[in-house]
Amino acid sequence: MIFKVTKKEAVLLDPADRMQAKSIPVEVRADPLTGRTSRICHFRRLTFARPDLTRLIEASRETCPFCPEKVLTLTPCFPPEIAPEGRLFRGEMVLFPNIAPYDGLGAVATLGSRHYLPMTEIEPERIADGLGLALDFYRRARAIRHPEAVYYLLSWNYMPASGSSLIHPHLQVFASATAPNQLREELAAANAYYRQHGTVYWDDLVAEEKSEGSRHLGRTGRIEWLAGFAPFGVVGDVIGVVAEGRTMLDLTEADLAGIAAGLTAAMAAYDKMGIYNFNVCFFPGAEGDAFARLHLVFSPRIYYNPLLATPDATALRTLYNESICVGFPEEIAAAVRREFDARRTAGEVG
Repeated sequence: MIFKVTKKEAVLLDPADRMQAKSIPVEVRADPLTGRTSRICHFRRLTFARPDLTRLIEASRETCPFCPEKVLTLTPCFPPEIAPEGRLFRGEMVLFPNIAPYDGLGAVATLGSRHYLPMTEIEPERIADGLGLALDFYRRARAIRHPEAVYYLLSWNYMPASGSSLIHPHLQVFASATAPNQLREELAAANAYYRQHGTVYWDDLVAEEKSEGSRHLGRTGRIEWLAGFAPFGVVGDVIGVVAEGRTMLDLTEADLAGIAAGLTAAMAAYDKMGIYNFNVCFFPGAEGDAFARLHLVFSPRIYYNPLLATPDATALRTLYNESICVGFPEEIAAAVRREFDARRTAGEVG
């Protein structure tokens, strides 16, 4: 397995130092599976200013369709072949069709009745229950042999910088016979790796990262947590790999608890940096894909300029599909690992 790094440097005359020559390092890292590159550059301290969100939160509450007094009147229902009761429920959580679906079988799941949950107040149990509600939906899709029930996909956009149009925490839950671009590329590369080596790429990656150590974060149940070598995110990524898991339907209740414990550890670590937005995506295989391994990516999001709400999805990322990370992933991993270690000491993670 090759962790390819191309080291570069940019030389300029620095106006802050009487136009003296200054060298700025840049790394171009290639993902060991797909070859997708990520640029490690624009180095800065891993501390970010967090604005006062009070007015934004209060203004959005009035028209929120996911709050309990509106959710059963403003959200759609499933046709009876999917859910005769119209919607799926788990405690205060509600799952209903996405009124702006990504595919032929899409849903949204609220994460309870609270309109706003600060990142550090999102309890592991809440995440586990939300994932369990999504599994209820996937099982129904599989039971009726829905044509889209091939890849069971789940994503989470938390707060505006992540692309979320609503403050109220919710999951995007959908199934598709058409794998999204990144998943399709990963599955094709993992299949080629399996044919060449006779082993599963993700299992080998976990073994390599645990042996090398600088990007391994910890374990929760059968989920191994890593910092991404060539991250998608501006402040790195946290990756969870489910041992022996291929699809979302392979997850057990213990797995849901393990995923939730790892995600809340990552949230706590990034909260200490002042970050309050993130994306999560799950990357499954199809049933029978021996080369696949279910994994998820937690990727924090920022505003480059909070005053202007400048997104981190620039032309480089959006059109060139080239990621930028403002710190070395190994240094980011050290900061995130501290939260995993603290929770391990407290007995909250394995």
